[in-house]
Amino acid sequence: MKLLLSLGLCLSLTVYTFGQKAQTLNAKDQAIAEHFKTEYKKKNYKKFEGKITVKDTQVQFDDKVIYYDKSEKAIASLLKQGLIYPQLLTDYQMQKFLDETTDKTQKRFLKLQKDPRASFDVNNVKLVNIKELTFTDPNSKSKRFKITFKDNRINSTILYLIELTNKSAKDNTSLDEFITGASLTYLNQIE
Repeated sequence: MKLLLSLGLCLSLTVYTFGQKAQTLNAKDQAIAEHFKTEYKKKNYKKFEGKITVKDTQVQFDDKVIYYDKSEKAIASLLKQGLIYPQLLTDYQMQKFLDETTDKTQKRFLKLQKDPRASFDVNNVKLVNIKELTFTDPNSKSKRFKITFKDNRINSTILYLIELTNKSAKDNTSLDEFITGASLTYLNQIE
């Protein structure tokens, strides 16, 4: 009887030790997961409709440029497909400013400018460090990512959260295939 009890105890401890452990998230990832639970609103963004020119480590969208590292295949794919482009980020940043700024003087000043978008112009920036956010629990038809945006003109780094949706994707669809058939359904800048 003691032998059976000892064997049962050893077996139960072994199962616990070798069982699948839940992924522990750091504070930033926990905040991102919470953000998707509480503030997520799906939206459909248009792909870039102008001329896209790909050169070495840069993609030109009409007269605006975004740089990337050659090792970042997912970023290269996003840019080449026209899912993320400077004009989209310019419009996003301007709208974010208008939505979040409570200072009426700043808003009035912005409206008086000849070209209010110029203050938010995104050009000659670099996208790096794309990371899929598997812990946010999307289905096989959507993937969420975190991308670092670097603007050397003003020496700033911004993190963007994006979601791509591909209605024809399956569980075994490669990332490149997924991006090729995807549309941008979420974009948010986080601090």
